[in-house]
Amino acid sequence: MPDTQISAIICTHNRDTYLGSAIDSLLSQNFAAGFEVVVVDNASSDRTRAVVEERASNPRLKYIFEPVVGLSVARNTGAQFASGEILAYLDDDAVASESWLQVLYTAYQNHPKLAIAGGKVSLLWPEGMQAPQWLSRGLATNLGAYDLGNTIVYIDKPGLTPRGLNYSIRRSFLEEIGGFDPHLGRVGKKLLSNEELQMTELALQRGWQVAYLPDAHVLHNVDPERLKRSWFLNRGWWQGISECYREQLAGTAGVGQLRRGSKRFLRGLYKAIQYFADPAERFDKFVYAYGQIGYLNAAIAGLLTSSKQNKQVSS
Repeated sequence: MPDTQISAIICTHNRDTYLGSAIDSLLSQNFAAGFEVVVVDNASSDRTRAVVEERASNPRLKYIFEPVVGLSVARNTGAQFASGEILAYLDDDAVASESWLQVLYTAYQNHPKLAIAGGKVSLLWPEGMQAPQWLSRGLATNLGAYDLGNTIVYIDKPGLTPRGLNYSIRRSFLEEIGGFDPHLGRVGKKLLSNEELQMTELALQRGWQVAYLPDAHVLHNVDPERLKRSWFLNRGWWQGISECYREQLAGTAGVGQLRRGSKRFLRGLYKAIQYFADPAERFDKFVYAYGQIGYLNAAIAGLLTSSKQNKQVSS
């Protein structure tokens, strides 16, 4: 579309149950200017293509198949085939509010140095289910919950960066840094993350702005399988690995990782005992400690690989 002002992109992998609602929420946006909806099918083996084809009569909709599995790969593919200067990424299991695109587009128009923006995320629970007693507010963020209040916030700490399920980025900035790093971000069932955190770090280092826009609101479906303690432990493990990878990419890896990871592991266990009477906070701290084992595992593997490479070079 030559008049496309903003491109809404859904990267999807085997989630046909929710995908239709995500696409429909974008096609029904009240955005006055030109926009398109790009669906990147990331090697799905379910009914993903059929779900898109059911809506193929809408000229705004574009379907792309990306055979290489990986969220960052799919995001880069979406950017490649999209026409807009502003790229708005919505998860395949999320539902955007009617003014989502308009709020994002207006922010970029009013702030030329805005590189990244995202909005509030509320959780949409399965019918007949609610948050378990052992789920803390902190762990709810692993399900996508994100709320920094009802006013615009300019992010100055990478840890507060917008969630990837409700995320937008200026194309010129994305091209400036060479796209999303494929070493970070989910790959199939490997729950790697931290790609958004890394992007915020790069934006702030280069003098760009990152913003939280409360009115760019999205609802995120909570899959029933994620309401198990085992899912959160697995998520914590991969979060630790992701943090280790991010440090390696930033050039801050080394022996110091063993010290940092060990201290955080002990701190997590101590707090889990401290909050023993509170099931939510106890489990929260235990997941944190468990994640540090993943971090240490990746750090040790990195050190061994580095040592092996150094020996090969010296010989």
